Amino acid sequence: MIGPNMTNITRVLSRIEEINRRLMPDMYNQPDNPARSRFVDVLNDVNRIGRNSPGTRSNISGKTNYTELKDVIDDCAEKYNIDGELIRAMIQVESGWNTDAVSNKGAQGLMQLMPRTAAMLGVSDPFDPAQNIEGGVRYISDLSDKYRGDIEKALAAYNAGPARVDSGNIPEVSKRYVKNIMSIYRRLREMS
Repeated sequence: MIGPNMTNITRVLSRIEEINRRLMPDMYNQPDNPARSRFVDVLNDVNRIGRNSPGTRSNISGKTNYTELKDVIDDCAEKYNIDGELIRAMIQVESGWNTDAVSNKGAQGLMQLMPRTAAMLGVSDPFDPAQNIEGGVRYISDLSDKYRGDIEKALAAYNAGPARVDSGNIPEVSKRYVKNIMSIYRRLREMS
């Protein structure tokens, strides 16, 4: 056999494309924008759809985008002193802009708040975009304060819990989570 076995890589790329088709149908339904497999192309398309998607929904339930939630994000960013582009990157990674998202661990809504965390933050309806974003931004702001502005530690704590970060026992999945958000965040900052 010449070269590496590409079967597993091909399966992973196919699964990523399938997930992207579900999360971002607007991107795949445009004739002038065929499906792409490079990570940077997906990021560019997410940014383009988020900023100027035609025919945005008036009812913010289910799949949504940045344009629909820009005012909420901007208000929370200012109120809690968190960069709006970071909030945007978190929502992209957490839920793919699905207001009705529920993780296999029970995290809910755009910013994937756990029920106990949502209750602690005063979020009565985690599927309400404004409440969910406000709760999530308040939480990341509190964590940023706790870790003295170290946003990567704050993101790790948001994902794995502060106890794990404090003990130095950050799971690999949380490290990848932080890396993904920071990558998208940097990209969004460059484009703004």
